[in-house]
Amino acid sequence: MKLIYEKSVKGRGGFSLKEDNFPYKDISSLIPNYALSEEEKALPEVSEVDVIRHFTKLSKLNYGLDDGMYPLGSCTMKYNPKINEKLASLDNFVYAHPFTDQRYVQGSLQIMYELSEMLSEITGMDKFSLMPAAGAHGELTGVLIIRKFFKDKGEKRSKILIPDSAHGTNPASSAMAGFKVVEVPSNERGGIDIEKLNELMDEDTAGLMLTNPNTVGLFDENIEKIAEIVHSKGGLLYYDGANLNALLGIVRPGDTGFDVVHLNLHKTFSTPHGGGGPGAGAVGVKRELKEFLPSPIVGMSNGEYIFEYPTKSIGRVRAFYTNFPVIVKAYVWIMSLGSDGLREVAETSIINANYILKKLKRYYKPAYDRTCMHECVLTGREYKEFGVKTLDIAKRIMDYGFHPPTIYFPHFQPYAEETIMIEPTESESKETIDSFIETMIKISEEAKTNPELLKEAPHNTPVGRLDEVRAVRNPKLVFKGDNDK
Repeated sequence: MKLIYEKSVKGRGGFSLKEDNFPYKDISSLIPNYALSEEEKALPEVSEVDVIRHFTKLSKLNYGLDDGMYPLGSCTMKYNPKINEKLASLDNFVYAHPFTDQRYVQGSLQIMYELSEMLSEITGMDKFSLMPAAGAHGELTGVLIIRKFFKDKGEKRSKILIPDSAHGTNPASSAMAGFKVVEVPSNERGGIDIEKLNELMDEDTAGLMLTNPNTVGLFDENIEKIAEIVHSKGGLLYYDGANLNALLGIVRPGDTGFDVVHLNLHKTFSTPHGGGGPGAGAVGVKRELKEFLPSPIVGMSNGEYIFEYPTKSIGRVRAFYTNFPVIVKAYVWIMSLGSDGLREVAETSIINANYILKKLKRYYKPAYDRTCMHECVLTGREYKEFGVKTLDIAKRIMDYGFHPPTIYFPHFQPYAEETIMIEPTESESKETIDSFIETMIKISEEAKTNPELLKEAPHNTPVGRLDEVRAVRNPKLVFKGDNDK
């Protein structure tokens, strides 16, 4: 497919403007010198039809949730109901200015207030802030709350404990908040090593960041003991909500000992994720921490929705409240499902993942051969004897019309070599999952009988296999100008 620059024809245009009646002004009198350029920009000269057809064809090369299953482990890529988009695009939401007097945006504030209350009920927390803009931003906010909590108590705690199976944003957020990161190893069951946690948890440790179910899709069987160990030293337990999809309506993190949570509204609560974003990283806390939340938060007084200002707040973490349409979409999704529907989401996602694990473990050895939650971790290590890597398997999956699952993550040893992490979510039907399973079994046979087929995959996609390492190390950005630079 040609680049838009290659479709350029000298003198062709896609618009015309009538001559205006305003007096002529030299552009240099309107724009600062630093923003002016003496060189004519090398822009393509194309018609409106050229532009529309070019970008329409490009859009058809994309793969998204509206095309098919997106089994990315540890990412909860679920279908986004179109009613969410419809209601989030209502004029009163889209055109509300951030500086509008709160008397005139009571509907928007009501949604924010009611969503906060629902999230508190779902997680077992006492108060929520909707200000953070994404998951990692929510993490940083939560850790900053923990830091200020101890500072307010006059305690100088310098460390945060993080499991070796954690998302990479956990240590990054902790380091950005000024803490030293200390890794806690996993045990042979895939959970926290309790003995090591006991050794590492001391009065200089602010707390433990934990995803539960964890990053290998397993519910930590020792969660109550973990909470007891952390709290016995005065620490706080932080919940990374990336995998909350497995617990909705079944278990509340707050009831298992967590003090702070962040939620990915753009994952668990069905709003577009990744390139379809943006996101929202709501943060909830127990009662003793609510005065440290980002300020302001939405409250209610005498039947009116107002802004409240926590007395010990960490301050603002962004200019305004998160990406508001994401809040609306999450609100609509929760209201559409109700409490019973939320529980069904979790139960279905767990059934789907265990169904895949059961059907495929003969062909792809599990990292942990035990009941999983919403996602399962298989491995492709048995195929190395045929010269086939997990990367080759993932590339071959694309030829069958599926997006590849997450590979080489989680990556901690010794259980996670050549990993294939699959999260089917509740969105997928049995027919779709069966088709995916059949594809994986067929690829298993191909790996043994025709390994070269996998090594050269994908074969049926618009772009073949790229050299990702070379592309990252030697980026080559090209545009066509007068001198073909």
